[in-house]
Amino acid sequence: MKAIVVIPARHGSTRLPGKPLVDIHGRPLIQYVYENARKARLSEKVIVATDDRRVFDAVKAFGGDVVMTSPEHPSGTDRIAEVVKDMSVEVVVNLQGDEPMIRPDMIDEVITILFEDKRAHMGTLVKRIDDIADVMNPNVVKAVFDKEGFALYFSRLPVPFYRDMFAINPHESDKEVVFQFSCPSDGGYRFFKHIGIYSYRKDVLLQLTGIPPTELEIAERLEQLRALQEGFKIKIKETAYDTVGVDTEEDLIRVRELLG
Repeated sequence: MKAIVVIPARHGSTRLPGKPLVDIHGRPLIQYVYENARKARLSEKVIVATDDRRVFDAVKAFGGDVVMTSPEHPSGTDRIAEVVKDMSVEVVVNLQGDEPMIRPDMIDEVITILFEDKRAHMGTLVKRIDDIADVMNPNVVKAVFDKEGFALYFSRLPVPFYRDMFAINPHESDKEVVFQFSCPSDGGYRFFKHIGIYSYRKDVLLQLTGIPPTELEIAERLEQLRALQEGFKIKIKETAYDTVGVDTEEDLIRVRELLG
């Protein structure tokens, strides 16, 4: 097979327990993700990977393809690696199980990156940030990349750091620095939100899951920094689409409204 999509789905979310199975207008969240992924043109197969029998049974109930994996995996990427290690496939897409608004076109975009550029070990997407509040939101990961689209860094902080956008004032204690953010009306500032969908060459995926977490990954709690720090090349494509992931009850309420 040329490309497949694997959706890691863990029942034990700390912020929203039972997340894959929460109801959205009569269907479990994971069903939205799966059915959208099935509409991608370039993927030949979609598989849900879970360690929970309740998720397994729910996917089977709506006719999805699902496999049980070890409960010992530290991340969704490790869970995916278990699923594909003995499969004959070139490109593996890691699609998070909490993305009910993912568009099939986005899956095709991230697959196309690796089909078109043999230098790339991984592919991912970004969307230009329109809401300036997202720049300062640590839950919105920012990405910077070079002129050919290869990732330079990902951060929860605002990167690049446009010096003129921030007034740096000493705190009263003289031991801290307070950054006062402003966006001048003349614009010219570009920030990109990282959208957490990845394509991997299969051998790269298996290599990465055999490497312990790196210093930068631990610092930012961003798994893709392991790949960068180990010298893998991540090719980025700007997409016209955005998604709304479900991490909290508030996210769930918003998604229900958007999908209503």
